Amino acid sequence: MNQVVETILNHRSVRNFKKQALDHEQIEAIVKSAQAASTSSFIQAYSIIGVTDQNKKDKLAEIAGNQAYVAANGHFFVFCADLYRHKVIAEMEGTNLDDSIESTEKFMVALIDAALAAQNAAVAAESMGLGICYIGGIRNDLEAVKEVLKTPDHVIPLFGMAVGYPEQETDVKPRLPLEHVYMENEYQQDRTLFEKQLKDYDAVTSQYYLERTGGKREDTWTGQMAKMLGRKSRMYMKEFVEKQNLNKK
Repeated sequence: MNQVVETILNHRSVRNFKKQALDHEQIEAIVKSAQAASTSSFIQAYSIIGVTDQNKKDKLAEIAGNQAYVAANGHFFVFCADLYRHKVIAEMEGTNLDDSIESTEKFMVALIDAALAAQNAAVAAESMGLGICYIGGIRNDLEAVKEVLKTPDHVIPLFGMAVGYPEQETDVKPRLPLEHVYMENEYQQDRTLFEKQLKDYDAVTSQYYLERTGGKREDTWTGQMAKMLGRKSRMYMKEFVEKQNLNKK
């Protein structure tokens, strides 16, 4: 075990930040760490927008479901899948790259690139003693987010990341057991064992919630997932993505 691994394993979402802005050096270090992440074929198909304008942060907080920590944090980043610059490259180089740029494969590349960059940013921030919280709620209304951030075609704001000094420490949520996630050579074929692992994990998560809430909550993970996935959510996404001239081919 080393300090990097300890930082990663100590991750928890922070939703209550002190009123202290990140300084320029911290922001630059976080962004440079994001840029150091692996990128498919050196495409670098993402952009990061730092939101410092309080009115814009307030609007994004409203879009995200009135999440106060989107508006009140040390710095707010928005990670975007971005193939706009590659559209510009096509024009600069006097060629047409639409079939490639608008393909499902390049859309997936952009999503993966952005996610890898974001996780590097998260680890960098946490290594500085900062807390982070990913904000998927901005996808509640991407048309509104696009207006706030002035993003062009071929760009999709994927998620935000609130970063700052934690006001208080929170517990680390227990993850699925390693043997349920990590498989060797092929996907696990034993359905009975598969279900047992899920039931064992339900017991762990139920105990976690009981202790965290003083006995007021005892959800199971499978129950949470069945309820959450049973609700239709952001069903406009396919239409929005294609409207941005992505994932069309």
